[in-house]
Amino acid sequence: MAQVVCFGEIMLRLSPPGYLRFVQANSFDAVYGGGEANVAVSLANFGVDTALVTKVPDNPMGQAAINELRRYGVDVRHIAKGGERLGIYFLEKGASQRPSKVVYDRRYSAISQAGTGDFQWKQIFEGAKWFHFTGITPALGDNVADSVLEACKIAKDKGLTVSCDLNYRKNLWSTAKAGQVMGKLMAYVDLCIANEEDSDKVFGIKAAGTDIHSGKLSNEGYQTVARQLKEKFGFAKVAITLRGSVSASDNNWGAMLYDGDEFYFSRNYPVHIVDRVGGGDSFGAGLIYAILNQYTPVETIEFATAASCLKHSIEGDFNQVTVAEVNSLAKGDGSGRVQR
Repeated sequence: MAQVVCFGEIMLRLSPPGYLRFVQANSFDAVYGGGEANVAVSLANFGVDTALVTKVPDNPMGQAAINELRRYGVDVRHIAKGGERLGIYFLEKGASQRPSKVVYDRRYSAISQAGTGDFQWKQIFEGAKWFHFTGITPALGDNVADSVLEACKIAKDKGLTVSCDLNYRKNLWSTAKAGQVMGKLMAYVDLCIANEEDSDKVFGIKAAGTDIHSGKLSNEGYQTVARQLKEKFGFAKVAITLRGSVSASDNNWGAMLYDGDEFYFSRNYPVHIVDRVGGGDSFGAGLIYAILNQYTPVETIEFATAASCLKHSIEGDFNQVTVAEVNSLAKGDGSGRVQR
């Protein structure tokens, strides 16, 4: 049985080749991805038995998504079939001062039509240790939020650790609705993951001394954010990614972990971006892996940050790296020299 269970949508991603704009494209490269699916694949690549729970249409596109997950060793036995369609998103990769753009085509996707009867959570969680979801999943509809709440309750009853990446998406719901729904779910969460915007958009908790548009980040401001999140919801741990945006092509990348007593900051990586989609998901997967393997807090935040740093160099949503590669970077080998 799976050690880690992730619940969320898997989508078809269509991108113009290279750095072409949508209006220039005569073809699109197709891959699959989605917040929780990205976490599941990362963990499977790390050797963790991981399942993705979702719903896909009972047609060739749904089967193609299942096959892609199976290719990486993700447990797909609990994926429900039905509904109208597989969600799609289009990605135009930015470069230099031109930002990336995403266009969603996911209305009436299979998982948005899922109900609590589609998922047998007691059976799904049998033998599991960890449950992970993101704020994207309950944003897909009140019915899906009900499924997330049911899963959280059963996960806690069974003694699982629960993690959530806040992942606010303005195209899916308002800040008011996000705060209302996510506030109810946070009572079951042990590890809360956020970025430089999520805590503000979802719960109105903003980092002082920070301007995400200029790339200015305040470590002290994020310490206050983490402390307020823990005080408000009682999280055991809060992790925040710290992205200093120089341009669409270059970022400074780091992270912070708060365990209720101490703040732990990772080293900072200057990153030249190949594909930044899934960066936060690879960070979440790194945290889960490190905590499951009883890494120290310092080792945990360094492993998670190194894993997500490497993801920025990899095309597609999925983080195609090994534990050895992550550990090598976390221990200081960031030269990028050819490995022979």
